[in-house]
Amino acid sequence: MPASQQHITSSTLMGATLVDGGATFRVWAPQANKVYISGDFNGWQQDDASLLERNDDQRWTGFIPGAQDGHKYKFWIEGHGTSGYKRDPYARELTNAWPNPDCILRSAGTFPWQDWSWKTPEFRDLIVYQFHIGTYFGPNRESRVAKFLDVLDRVEYLADLGVNAIAPLPIVEYSTPRSMGYNGSDLFSPEMDYQVADTELDRYIGLANRLLAQKGKSPLTRQVLATGINQLKALVDICHHYGLAVILDVVYNHASGDIKGQDESIYFFDRAAGTDPRHSLYFTDQDHTGPVFAFWKDDVKGFLIDNAKFFIDEYHVNGFRYDQVTVIDKQNVGSGWLFCQRLNSTVNFVDPEAINIAEYWGPEPAVVRPQNERGAGFHANWHDGLRRAIRGVINEASWGQGAGVNWQPVVDQLRAPGFPDAWRAVQYLESHDEVYRDRGHRVPSLAVGGGNTRTWYATSRARVATALILTAPGIPMLFMGQEFYEDKKWADDPPHHAGTLLYWDGLTHEKTMIDFHRFTRELNWLRRKHPALRGEGIATVSMENGPRVLVFQRWVEGVGRDVIVVASLSEFTHYGYQIPMPSPGLWVEVFNSDIYENWVNPAASGNGGSIQANGPSLNGLPASAFITVPANSVLVFARDMGD
Repeated sequence: MPASQQHITSSTLMGATLVDGGATFRVWAPQANKVYISGDFNGWQQDDASLLERNDDQRWTGFIPGAQDGHKYKFWIEGHGTSGYKRDPYARELTNAWPNPDCILRSAGTFPWQDWSWKTPEFRDLIVYQFHIGTYFGPNRESRVAKFLDVLDRVEYLADLGVNAIAPLPIVEYSTPRSMGYNGSDLFSPEMDYQVADTELDRYIGLANRLLAQKGKSPLTRQVLATGINQLKALVDICHHYGLAVILDVVYNHASGDIKGQDESIYFFDRAAGTDPRHSLYFTDQDHTGPVFAFWKDDVKGFLIDNAKFFIDEYHVNGFRYDQVTVIDKQNVGSGWLFCQRLNSTVNFVDPEAINIAEYWGPEPAVVRPQNERGAGFHANWHDGLRRAIRGVINEASWGQGAGVNWQPVVDQLRAPGFPDAWRAVQYLESHDEVYRDRGHRVPSLAVGGGNTRTWYATSRARVATALILTAPGIPMLFMGQEFYEDKKWADDPPHHAGTLLYWDGLTHEKTMIDFHRFTRELNWLRRKHPALRGEGIATVSMENGPRVLVFQRWVEGVGRDVIVVASLSEFTHYGYQIPMPSPGLWVEVFNSDIYENWVNPAASGNGGSIQANGPSLNGLPASAFITVPANSVLVFARDMGD
């Protein structure tokens, strides 16, 4: 007699779900002849009692009494081509036993969340910090993969830095011990190599509970953290207490290329006959470093959308960065765009505060337009226009004072062209792609053409580049180490790429890095303090390539609270330099990057803390001021001191 259908309804969740007295199982396998559920709860049998019942919707269902939290399990599928075990595509956790890990039955509600007062920042107010869990922080990172709980050591640091959102590279299960994360094989299970083993747990319990106690929260027990998936939940919960949103990087355009060689993977899940990729159930015959999902199938769309809902509901994440939406669109023409629309509509309904960020390299405004305007409906999109422009002028300046510097590309991209709102563009100088291994230079190295990064030329130009990103419209994003002047490229596999780990000791041992960290920190907080720097208003009021000076105005639409930003890539200080001003009177010099050179710079140039805009009208603005512009610097002037 097949498995009981007790507790089974049309709304039974996919995968394995603990209920009173056991667990329900539901799986999509339309071409299978038989589907069994096997595990610790039934001695891993494939018998009548473990045979699931096929439903009219091509799903197989059953209730298994006695199944408990922590039990291991898999599906056994008899298909037209082969027979054997398959991992649950919805498995919440896996054992770390590649190449054939087991699924672990887990309850959705075992973690004691305390973030009930959390509210995601307004999207326009975000400052995002991108990093890689496996190499970011922790002991012996040369040989040991860093863990979710290692990030707890940096939570206070990140909150103090002034960022208000973290964006780890993909964290779902992949088959190798180290990876950037874009080769996920099991999308609902957090990476097991990022979890702390029981033998290491004591230190992390103390760390987590110290952080919770500082915010008046209850401590976590060892029992809670001993469950691997709860370690990621603890990280999210504690981040919220410290004002940090968590934006997951998810890969819905393709699966890992190595799932084709994993007999128990999602590939050919219902074990159809033959080898034609079009018969692989979840995938097309297209490839993008792995098989591309078949978005024309409703069940595939539902699987991926369920994944986004899952991380919002069970992990309290605050949004997503969707990898290579271009592939979703271009390699599933028509159906990929419809998937994006459905995905965004669903996530917006589940959590209106969750942000959806696309990586889309095409006509960007279309991807962030609302669906009633035939757009995909993402909130924001990665944008490379300003990144390329700023890196371009920094490279030009690296050739010395005699070289030409053309500000026009920066002017053209300060406000991302075509976007309906300026904040919808995610702006950055470095990312996991840009400065990975043999790719582009870190900004300090770029600033001197790969030369000595411990010179004033390098540090001052790097400050200009960072300041432009953090004073321009959009959602600024920093890549790990950028904030303290990391000049080395990074790698996800440090055992094979020596010298690529972040040099955290520089924050205590090297003044150049200490001073640059202070600069970035205070600039982040300046952005958060002045609403004009987060607003929509932007106008270039002066651009002179000869003196290498750019001046732009920021304001809040309908309110004002103007801010003037002056950027110079000249190697000489300009005295009595005339700049246009939005209104006459006293303006406060609220930021001067020159003081961060050998902090406090004893030879800093500046304007004594304020200027008088008592000069004649200039470039269409009603007033002007004669100021000192330090060499290779950014100045910020405001009428008020901010909130």
